[in-house]
Amino acid sequence: MNADRAAASAQRKLCIVAAGFCLLSAVLVPLTLPLGWDEIVYASRFGPYGPETPFSAPRTRGVPLLLAPIAAWSDSIVLLRVWLLLLAGGALWLGFWPWLRILHRPAAVWVAAGLYGSLWITVFYAGSAMPNHYTAMAATAAVGCFLAPRPRYAGVAAGVAVVTLMRPNDGVAVAAPLLLAAALVPTLRGHGRLRGRLSAVTAGLVVGALPWVVEAEVRFGGVRSRLAEADEVQGGLRAVFSLRAHLTALDGPLLCRPCTGDSVLLPVTEWWVLLPVLVGLGLWTQRRAPRLAAPLWLSVAVAVATAAPYLFLVPYAAPRFLLPAYALLALPAAVGLLAVVHRARTRRSRPTAVVLALALVGHLGIQAALVHTHAGIQQRARGDWDRIASVLRDNGVHPPCSLAGNSLVIPVAHTMGCTVTETDSPAHLSAIILRERKPPQWARDW
Repeated sequence: MNADRAAASAQRKLCIVAAGFCLLSAVLVPLTLPLGWDEIVYASRFGPYGPETPFSAPRTRGVPLLLAPIAAWSDSIVLLRVWLLLLAGGALWLGFWPWLRILHRPAAVWVAAGLYGSLWITVFYAGSAMPNHYTAMAATAAVGCFLAPRPRYAGVAAGVAVVTLMRPNDGVAVAAPLLLAAALVPTLRGHGRLRGRLSAVTAGLVVGALPWVVEAEVRFGGVRSRLAEADEVQGGLRAVFSLRAHLTALDGPLLCRPCTGDSVLLPVTEWWVLLPVLVGLGLWTQRRAPRLAAPLWLSVAVAVATAAPYLFLVPYAAPRFLLPAYALLALPAAVGLLAVVHRARTRRSRPTAVVLALALVGHLGIQAALVHTHAGIQQRARGDWDRIASVLRDNGVHPPCSLAGNSLVIPVAHTMGCTVTETDSPAHLSAIILRERKPPQWARDW
C-alpha cells in the first residue's frame, strides 16, 4: 500500500510538472511568436497557411499530423501555439508515466520530467511545430513500456512508431538497442515475452516508417533516391566528431550550421557537467541491486544510441537534436539527485544541501535566461521577414508572385503569399532574395 501511495503521489506531481512546463513556456515564449522557417514548411501543407513551400527529402509527415486539428481550418498563430503547448505537456506526462512502476523510487519520475522540462531547448520548443520533443517523449515512453514487469506491447509499438514517424533515423536508433536487449538480456526473455517485445518494436518501426517509404516511392523515385537526396540536403553525412559544435550550440544558435566563429560560454556548459555527474551517481547508488540498475542502464544505452548519429555523422549541430538523449538520461540523473537529497537529509549535511541548492538555482537561472534571450532573438529575426516583404511590395512585388533565393526565401515568400521556385532562370520570377551571396549575372541589374 505504501508503494501504491508513493506511485499515486508521484503521478500527481508528474501532472503538476507537465502543467508547470506548459505555463513556463507560455510565459517565457510569446504565443504571438511568428512561425519559424521549419514551422512554415510544415504548416503550409494546410490551406490557411498556404501556399505550400517545398517539402524536402529529409522531412517527414509527423509534424503536419500534429498541426492538422488546428491548421486545417484556422490561420491563428496563437491558437496553434496553445494547441501545441497542450500537446507538449501531454507528451511530457505520457513519456515519463510508464516509468512510475519501474523505478524503485517513483518520485524520481517527476524529478526526471522536471529536469528535462527545465532545459531552455525544451521550454522554447514546447509551443513549436518541431518534431524533437515528441521524438524524445515517444522514445522515453517506449523504453518504459518495454521494461514494464508486464510489458505494454501496444505502448512499445506506439512509442517506436511515433519516433520513426517524426524522425526515421531516431526510430532506428531507439529500436536497435531495444531489439538487442530483448534478445540478449535473460530477464527480458523470460515467460515467453521475447517474441512479444521483438514483435512490438519491429511493428512500431514498420508502421512509423511506412509513410516515409510510400512517399519515397511516389515523390523521390524510391528509398535509395530519397536517402541520397536527403544526404545532399543535409550537407553530406560522413564520419565526423561534432562534439564541439554541440557544445557551442548549448546556448544557440538554434541551428549551428556552420559553427565556426562561435564561442563556448562557460556558464551554459553547466548542464553538460551536471548531467553526467547525476547520471553517474544514479547508477552508482544502484550498483548492488542489478534488478534496479538494469532499467537505468537501458535508458543510458538508448540515449547513447540516439545521440551517436548526431555526434559522429551529422556535420553540424542544433540543440534540439539531443533532446531524446537528455530525456532518457534524466531518469538515472533523477535517481542520483534524490540520492544526494537523501544524504543531505539523513546526515543533516548543510554543505551538501547548500551546494545542491546553488547548483539547481544556477541551472534554472541559466536555462530561463536562455529561453528569454532566444525568444527575443527569434521575435526580431522573424520580424525581419515582414520588413523584407514590405520592401518587395514597395518595388511592385504582389501576389501572384514567384520568389527564388537561398536561406530567407521560404519565410519571406510565405509572409508575402508568394510561391517559391528553384529555377535559375529569370522567366516567371518576381524577385530573388539572397543572403551573404552575390546575385547571378542575369539579376545584377535588378
